[in-house]
Amino acid sequence: MGLSSRQKKILDWLQQTGGTLSSGTITEAFGVSAQTIRKDLNELSDQGLVKRVHGGITLPTTNRNLSFSNRQVMNLGAKQAIAKAIVDSLPEGSSVFLGIGTTPQQIALAMVDHPGLIVVTNNLNVALTLCHNPRIETLLAGGRVRPDDQDIMGEDTTRFFRRFRINYGIFGVGGIGADGTLVDFSPEESHLSQSIIANSEKRILVADASKYLRNAPVISSHLNEVDEFFTDYLPAPLRALCETESVPVIECLPQSELAASLSTAE
Repeated sequence: MGLSSRQKKILDWLQQTGGTLSSGTITEAFGVSAQTIRKDLNELSDQGLVKRVHGGITLPTTNRNLSFSNRQVMNLGAKQAIAKAIVDSLPEGSSVFLGIGTTPQQIALAMVDHPGLIVVTNNLNVALTLCHNPRIETLLAGGRVRPDDQDIMGEDTTRFFRRFRINYGIFGVGGIGADGTLVDFSPEESHLSQSIIANSEKRILVADASKYLRNAPVISSHLNEVDEFFTDYLPAPLRALCETESVPVIECLPQSELAASLSTAE
């Protein structure tokens, strides 16, 4: 089921507030009836995007990732801003790893007009998108297709990635811990992230602010192994952590712009 503009804004707002919103606050902000907001929240809950609690909503807590189709609509503006900044920084003729997730998908969409790259990926949406740019050579890993995630995973996939030495390794994560630990939802996701990190000259983490303090069970890496971190904006504790770990950060959508994007109701 597609989401309305208002429902997308509610999701983005929920992510910004740290994961809790009251129904009354949402109703007042959008200037519509309580019944209308109740219907919006019920539909978001039915799709697993939020959890209904007494008086409002929270982000769902789970050790499993949401489906790819659900993740596509969450924080879309932030992912698009990150994608544009990443693609603008990639020199013509360079080689790139693009890993799993919806942010790499947005990066591929932003690459459609790039003058030329070599891209190694296991992301089906990335490969299909880059087919539209004949100046990009795309190498797609083999392995087991994960229908819910629209990617390819497994030991064959990881082994394929290990065959390359790539200029720019671009990868996302399931979550970022308070101590800078980077976590994923499965061992095979973790193995893929580790292969990108090990076989890239420059390691680039892409993650919007909602990934901070998000739970996932498998440790993949740490912020101190990242050469650049592209994000929409940094929560204050994460900013301090990046400064402590000397991780260069590119903020692509400052918090003031995010707030402005939510100010207009459907």
